[in-house]
Amino acid sequence: MTETPAAPPRAEKKPTVFEFHGQRYTDHYEWLRHADEKERLRILRAENEWTAARTAHLAPFVDALVAETVAHAIEDDVTLPYREGDWWYYRRTWAGRQYPALYRVPDRGTRPGFDELDEAGGEQVVWDGNALANGRDFFATSSFRPSPSGTLGALGCDHSGDERFTLRIFDIDRQVVIDDSVENIGYGLSWAADSRSVMFTRLDAAWRSWQVWLHPVGQNGDDHLIYQENDPRFEVSVSQSHDGRWAIIHSSSPTTTEVRLVDRHNPYAPPLLVCPRTRGLDYYVEPAGDQLLVVHNANCKDFEVASAPLRSSGPQEWETILRAGPGERIMWADAFSGYAVVSMRSGGATQMRVIRRVDAQAVADAGDIEGDAGQAPDEAQAHGTSETARTPAPEGAAAWSAPIIVDVPAHATIEIGRHPEWECEEFALACESVLMPPRQLVCDPATGATRVAKDSAFDGFDPARYGATDVLVRAEDGTEIPMTVFHRADIGPNGANPGLVVGYGAYEIANDPYYKPVLLSLLDRGVVLGWTHVRGGGELGRAWYEDGKELNKRNTFTDFVACARYLRESGWTAPGRLAAQGRSAGGLLIGVALNLAPEEFRAAHAGMPFVDALTTICNPNLPLTAGEWEEWGNPLESPEVYEYMKTYTPVGNIRECEYPAILATTSLNDIRVSWVEPTKWVQTLRERATNDPIARPILEKIELVAGHQGASGRYDRWREEAFEYAWLLDQIDANWYV
Repeated sequence: MTETPAAPPRAEKKPTVFEFHGQRYTDHYEWLRHADEKERLRILRAENEWTAARTAHLAPFVDALVAETVAHAIEDDVTLPYREGDWWYYRRTWAGRQYPALYRVPDRGTRPGFDELDEAGGEQVVWDGNALANGRDFFATSSFRPSPSGTLGALGCDHSGDERFTLRIFDIDRQVVIDDSVENIGYGLSWAADSRSVMFTRLDAAWRSWQVWLHPVGQNGDDHLIYQENDPRFEVSVSQSHDGRWAIIHSSSPTTTEVRLVDRHNPYAPPLLVCPRTRGLDYYVEPAGDQLLVVHNANCKDFEVASAPLRSSGPQEWETILRAGPGERIMWADAFSGYAVVSMRSGGATQMRVIRRVDAQAVADAGDIEGDAGQAPDEAQAHGTSETARTPAPEGAAAWSAPIIVDVPAHATIEIGRHPEWECEEFALACESVLMPPRQLVCDPATGATRVAKDSAFDGFDPARYGATDVLVRAEDGTEIPMTVFHRADIGPNGANPGLVVGYGAYEIANDPYYKPVLLSLLDRGVVLGWTHVRGGGELGRAWYEDGKELNKRNTFTDFVACARYLRESGWTAPGRLAAQGRSAGGLLIGVALNLAPEEFRAAHAGMPFVDALTTICNPNLPLTAGEWEEWGNPLESPEVYEYMKTYTPVGNIRECEYPAILATTSLNDIRVSWVEPTKWVQTLRERATNDPIARPILEKIELVAGHQGASGRYDRWREEAFEYAWLLDQIDANWYV
């Protein structure tokens, strides 16, 4: 029987002195980064033992949340099929199994119904994650692509969580691996048109995706280097165009992009450079048959969709189709034979618009349309507030119609479904929110009307039981910060509720409200959920992002504190009953917020938290660091950036006062945020905070076989989440049982 630890574990202090811009500081825990495996595991296991001892009483609560999570999900499920080549592909899940499996049925001219996805319909397994995991603690895939012939599959597999994948090429009919010689690949795959070779990305020593290679199937050692990115700020990705002709290589930093097209029928030919890189020019390319669709920011900070010739060109030749209006941000476009789908944001929410191919001469005869001023009132309402210009397409190419907004529910997060094919009479999209279990919709591109093709609501789900209230919170500088308050319908701002405030705010990534089954359990217990949209995220356009990055980063943190304070002052939450949660860069947000206003929070969970930001960004030898300089600034070169980051990096700004109870979670194999960062944070908090270690514990929990996303199997992930939320709910005195 394991003896219960008497006190929190304390790592040995071994000083490491750093000097930047004439300033020296001592880091007593940097040595952890270089500890041998035995010492590293000793420290991490001691942390896990202390956390287990302090949370043992929560076991029944965790079990209850796991059971509710399972009840709020559909265990035996199948996704809406998508067509690729001569087959329709879809995923299956089963009760009791951790991973999905990919299946397919032959194409018979139309999308098969769910009742046709069986052996009688010619169902065939493509790959089964449960078999590929083979009993290991971790399993994840990067990308899957069937060969154009439909006989082979290419899949990236990871069994440790470090996001270095092995390329598995297999015969689908026989379920036999024919080539697994390529290792150390990143995300993204594309086949050559003849099904004889596969394009993939290669990682360097810093985990940067920096090369694109062509691998002839079954010919180890004959790989061909297509492109190499030598600038350490840039990463490359490879994807496949809907029209089937091109593999697309995007080389991008946070502010600048360069795109090349590889002819899949002649992959050994030099790639076509669409537009040479220009600092600050951010563009993405979608081949559209007779032209290119380019989403770019040359003329509009929040991007526009333009038509470009199918050759090298520049912004001066790109013809505007759709330009973002006030409060909007165009993200990307997916082109099909008769139309294109533009994914964007408007008013903070995700949105899609359809532009259709039309006769170029008819558009020229109709004249240009510029914004709302050129539209009838009903047309302006249908098409939104973006500026649209039905301008001539490149010579000989089709032109495009004014956009139509796709009809989706309010408060929903939407994403276009997978559509590898060029010919699509209708397209699918995923739709979900905190209060809406996932739905798969199908859209008519001629009208924007949608219908539900697949609803994953569980038996007994009643949306009327819950409510959502949108509020604007005044930040420190007077800016209004959007926040959605999710709650049980019978609960209002009565000053007595427990609460949880969630945030992210970095990389222009929006904190969209996705469905997570366990969150309904929180709402059922009367917890008020504050879903924040702080600056640094992408909710309200590029300016919203820029106001929360580099030398404006402080805005992200003060926005979050303002949202937390609003929940208390407005009566949505009771004093002393508010918890906070954030992951990765959102973990940095939590760390800074606790330093700024520890009195506002009773408990906090920081997952994979980027809490030693300054030390990490000052070390370009660490994974993925150089590419971060355009997000946070480069403190190695700039004394101003160094001083600014020094004022907020969590580990260096811990105060001698009482902090909330804190749970830091991390993974040993996380290459995006090292386990060293939360471990330093926890050790320093235990030194300086005045917390009672029992009443307000400072805990760390480490997954010893996992990566940045934590556990890989869905049941393991649900239990991991149940533990985190059981701990938070216990700290804010929420009910254990509904």
